[in-house]
Amino acid sequence: MEKLKSSLLNMLLSLTIVCVCAGGILATVNMYTSAPITLAKAAALETAIKNVTPPYDNNPLEEAYNAITSAGDSLTIYPATMGGKPVGVAVESNSKNGFSGEIRVIVGFDTEGTIVNYSVLEHAETPGLGSKMEEWFRTEKNNQSVIGRSLSSGNLSVNKDGGDVDAITASTISSRAFLESINRAYSAYKGTDATTGATSNTTATDANSEATVLEEAKEGGENE
Repeated sequence: MEKLKSSLLNMLLSLTIVCVCAGGILATVNMYTSAPITLAKAAALETAIKNVTPPYDNNPLEEAYNAITSAGDSLTIYPATMGGKPVGVAVESNSKNGFSGEIRVIVGFDTEGTIVNYSVLEHAETPGLGSKMEEWFRTEKNNQSVIGRSLSSGNLSVNKDGGDVDAITASTISSRAFLESINRAYSAYKGTDATTGATSNTTATDANSEATVLEEAKEGGENE
């Protein structure tokens, strides 16, 4: 076979062929991996909801709705019921004031507004410091735990800010952000904004698309 001459046209032709092949490969990989990734996220969310709410027999993912704050953002709420009666909710919340960025959590409340449990969904806090939030605030030691607390009388805050929650040692910023996400979750559950106390509006959300994916898959097979 005659060797192609080195020319601008041949170089462009070769580059085009390489790009087309690479694009085709990436598209194929994405086609086969996007569904499993979406399924994994839906399953992880379902597990998180089960871990933070009282036992239920409905599908919270299918009944999810958004609570919109006066600031314009919204938090997703997953209602839990047993025999048609409310037993609590799970609220996806967040704070953008972490030491290293956004902290995302899901918090469970019973019908009295008492914190049942929480799970940290995502964070970028310092390992061994801010990252301790994953267990610190449910550890029964001094005033660390927020489990069983009610926010009906006011927001949670760390001791340094006049509250009664022990901050993570050397991680006050991370602790504040974590508690902010808890406070925002409660305010959404009760229909008020955590900062202003203004009444929020509620609206339907597309969050139940997670439930659809899951069902279809099951049926088919500081001083920081």
